[in-house]
Amino acid sequence: QVQLVESGGGSVQAGGSLRLTCVGSGYSYSRHCHGWFRQAPGKEREAVAAILSDGSTNYTESVKGRFTISKDNAKNTLYLQMNSLNPEDTAVYYCAASAVKSRGFCYLGGGNGFWGQGTQVTVSS
Repeated sequence: QVQLVESGGGSVQAGGSLRLTCVGSGYSYSRHCHGWFRQAPGKEREAVAAILSDGSTNYTESVKGRFTISKDNAKNTLYLQMNSLNPEDTAVYYCAASAVKSRGFCYLGGGNGFWGQGTQVTVSS
């Protein structure tokens, strides 16, 4: 049974930092693309960052230079270090894994891949 379990969300003031963690199980961890997505109230879910099976990374423009995605294949664990947070980063953050990638990010459409349950990140001004 595939599981992705996130932790590390919370509330922080603007300029602060948080680190999200996601532990995966039940699939071939090292062979999958892993990513973080977020969904703010009233908005569509968007890809934030991805780390491919070869270790290469990609970020959406709004988080470049502030967020860092990494993984530890030995621990089946994915991380998202978020620095210089601002209120626009407030959202539910989801980790995801997929064997399919598209334009540098993990592709979760068409039933591909797996999602975590989400963790709330709230940034106050």
